[in-house]
Amino acid sequence: MEISSVDIKHLKIIRKNVTDFIENCSIQYDKSERTLLEIAPQDHNGANEFFKFTNNETLDIDPKSGCNYIADICMKNDSLIPESKFDYILCTEVLEHTLNPFNAVEEIFRMLKPEGLVFISVPFNFRIHGPLPDCWRFTEHGLKSLFSKFNIIKLKSIETEDRNLMPILYTLIAQKPIAN
Repeated sequence: MEISSVDIKHLKIIRKNVTDFIENCSIQYDKSERTLLEIAPQDHNGANEFFKFTNNETLDIDPKSGCNYIADICMKNDSLIPESKFDYILCTEVLEHTLNPFNAVEEIFRMLKPEGLVFISVPFNFRIHGPLPDCWRFTEHGLKSLFSKFNIIKLKSIETEDRNLMPILYTLIAQKPIAN
């Protein structure tokens, strides 16, 4: 399947905005004695480029990835990663590839410390892409539902030129509340 010029344009917008999002998160939250888990890092500017003071770890489903943890984010991995381990979790362009995004967000919630932050990006108006499967697209309402156990700090859309209400991308920062 050939990639259209619109797809290439959208991909450039997505990559730039994801990179800017990670950089802005690092400027605001990169602190020593904090731990960050990056889920499914691939060929992009990830946490290590911007989060210089945190202890950065990685998780991926691919055993060839060389990540610290090899696991399916849709499954409870408490024998591998203890509850409330991370101050931050970075998950960019991953949730659309999960078979069960509700389970994935539940596992992110479990792994975060109370008051921990999750940094999320997901495409909306973008073609089906790899790594397959590519299962989901989320609206802002869907993201609010997925992250209903969190306090949403910021939810931003990158709009598609000439297509009202069809954002190319969403970014989200949410905080795990302190347990009652």
